[in-house]
Amino acid sequence: MHLSHLAIALAAVAGLGSAAQAAPNLVVNGGFESSSNGPNNEFDRDTVFTGWTSNGYNFGFAPGTADTVGAFTSQYGNLQLWGTNNGGTDAITVSSFGGNFVAADGAYQVAPIEQTLSGLVIGSRYAVEFDWAAAQQFGFDGATTEQWLVSLGGQTIATSVYSNPNHGFSGWMRERFVFTFDGANNVLSFLAVGTPDGLPPFSLLDGVSATAVPEPATWAMMLAGFGLVGFAARRRARTSVAA
Repeated sequence: MHLSHLAIALAAVAGLGSAAQAAPNLVVNGGFESSSNGPNNEFDRDTVFTGWTSNGYNFGFAPGTADTVGAFTSQYGNLQLWGTNNGGTDAITVSSFGGNFVAADGAYQVAPIEQTLSGLVIGSRYAVEFDWAAAQQFGFDGATTEQWLVSLGGQTIATSVYSNPNHGFSGWMRERFVFTFDGANNVLSFLAVGTPDGLPPFSLLDGVSATAVPEPATWAMMLAGFGLVGFAARRRARTSVAA
């Protein structure tokens, strides 16, 4: 293979690789770091998280506050989650994303946490990734269950159901769901589902991203390019030995 052809192949592979790695996050404020009145408040009642909407019984927390200072709610006052700082069995840790997180009651005034995305293409695939955890509201006793229902367009994918022991915290779990966008709507939605009613089960959320998944044809071109480069390298090696 001529050196100029090899250079073109290398450039093509590098360009495809960069495009695959540099897919932009379509979610605004996926870590819930930006808000109108600070994180330790009720979602959309006492604070607004930039890019997101919700009218459910949902709250924001800064790191280390869920089982200490808690969050303010103009409906009922202070709300905390069970953790080691208030007598719970497990420490409430920060997610892999770090910083603020939101917590949604899955059995009372349940409503989704939503964001309208831009730039979606019908028929294209999008990977939605996020950290989530299971917790229980402080002041209540008994085992609970927690999960999230995640929707994009007309498709919904559920996390596993987490069985949370009395006063427990699950630790953070990372999820990756791939949606094929059908054009039904542009809304990315997280709906907390929990049991039982009256022992408030809370689902926690952080580090949300949505990125385009490269199409199979793109990966095929990349593999072909790598194969071409490998062939050229072997041919050059044989030529050097023969010389």
